[in-house]
Amino acid sequence: MGKVVLVTGVARQLGGRFVRRVQRDPEVDRVIGVDAVPPEHPLGGADFVQVDIRQPSIARVLAEYGVDTVVHLDVTGTPLGGGGGRSVVKETNVIGTMQLLGACQKSPTVQRLAVKSTTSVYGSAPRDPAVFTEATPPKSLPSGGFAKDAVEVEGYVRGFARRRPDVAVCVLRFANILGPCADTPLADYFSLPALPTVFGYDPRLQFVHEDDVVEVLRIAAHEPRRGTLNSGTFNIAGDGVLLLSQCARRLGRPTVPFLLPAVRWVGSALRTVGMSDFSPEQIRLLTHGRVVRTTQMRETLGFEPKYTTAETFADFARSRGTGLLPPEALASAVDRAAEQVGRLAEFARTQAPEAPSSASRSSTAQSSTASKERI
Repeated sequence: MGKVVLVTGVARQLGGRFVRRVQRDPEVDRVIGVDAVPPEHPLGGADFVQVDIRQPSIARVLAEYGVDTVVHLDVTGTPLGGGGGRSVVKETNVIGTMQLLGACQKSPTVQRLAVKSTTSVYGSAPRDPAVFTEATPPKSLPSGGFAKDAVEVEGYVRGFARRRPDVAVCVLRFANILGPCADTPLADYFSLPALPTVFGYDPRLQFVHEDDVVEVLRIAAHEPRRGTLNSGTFNIAGDGVLLLSQCARRLGRPTVPFLLPAVRWVGSALRTVGMSDFSPEQIRLLTHGRVVRTTQMRETLGFEPKYTTAETFADFARSRGTGLLPPEALASAVDRAAEQVGRLAEFARTQAPEAPSSASRSSTAQSSTASKERI
């Protein structure tokens, strides 16, 4: 009999995509998708069970289907469909994870657990190292929001791993997820007509493509390939970095710099009208940025992303259409300005009085010396 995989959070686009992908693996016999609400997208041949992971009934699902692999994707920063608010999201992230881990601990059939986490656990602070590794402690722990939820979730997962050493546990810390179907807070931010930024800061950002997210989750849910190990904690991100100013130019969207206190006010206003979840943790990211090292992802997990950070953002930008400042027109304007500056510099050089040559300067100096000697 093949694997029986249970996936949480299948009502979201990412969960639905992963369910449809993992069904195609020949070693998977059955896939069970669970969520508190029915999904609006198809799940292929997977069985859907409507259950809230915050309730003890999730243990009954594990026992009834004889689940041996659990992929926990219901760890997120925004409420499904924009409803429920922050309190419901936190309960699902933290209380739901506790209930799920408690059910897995009691289940004799569970052999593997993969958990979706985030690089937000490192925080964003002015004295952060240039690059975070999996073992780098944050300078300041996140004080709230999704980042704090992720820190608590990882703490519970580590406790579960100690209590059930027979279960292979894989924690995947994803950089900002983007792609044509991305529904993350950062995707909403980049979809604004004009991008509010923090005056004087141009942070470095990393992205991971949603296709790569689905593929690395599939690797985490299966037995490791020869020469690899998919147990432990791994940073997942595309190669390279982009500055926020580069992202704005590639989207064709103008930036509107604000002083930091004003950015907080703007973020609160955007959250109130529902245009973007401009949370305090996102403001810190757009101030100080964050970059992680992905050596373990390649050498230990054996995963090579298909998309770089720049390619991920380019695919996302194509799906969002042209902004107020089309990149082609902006590049043409910059080229014309550079050409005009070059012409002005050439004109100024030709109009400047010629400096005496070195031979002339030498002859003048010798004449002056001879005159002084005669005197």
